Amino acid sequence: MTTRTNIRLLIVDDEIGFADVLRKRMARRGVEATPASSGEEAFRILRGYEFDVAIVDLKLQGMDGVEILRVFRLMAPDMPVLMLTGHGCDDARRICMEYGASGYLHKPIEFDRLLERTLHAAEAGGAA
Repeated sequence: MTTRTNIRLLIVDDEIGFADVLRKRMARRGVEATPASSGEEAFRILRGYEFDVAIVDLKLQGMDGVEILRVFRLMAPDMPVLMLTGHGCDDARRICMEYGASGYLHKPIEFDRLLERTLHAAEAGGAA
C-alpha cells in the first residue's frame, strides 16, 4: 500500500504505551501522529494544529470518547474521527455514528487495517 505523506493524525488514548507504539508505526508510513492521553490534552493540541484525522479511544479516564467526539465536532467539524474501543457495544456504536464518527473500530485491530481506515478517512474527509 502506498501511503500518502503529510497526513496529520491525532491519537487520543490513555494507554500511553499503545499510543506511542501507534505513533511510531504511523511515522514509519509517513503519517505524522500526535498522541494525547486525555480529552483536555487533545483539545489543547487541536487549538494549535490542524489534523486530517483523529483516532479516539471510547473508554478513557475522566471524559469518555463520545464527549471528546462531541467537542471535536464543534472545534473541527470537518475532521474525520475514528472511534477505537475494546469495550464497544451496539448502543455505543450507534451514538458515535449519530455524533458524526467516521468509523467505529474494535481493539485489538491489525495495524494494517487501522492504517487503511485512517488513510481512507483522511482522504475522504470523513466519509470512511
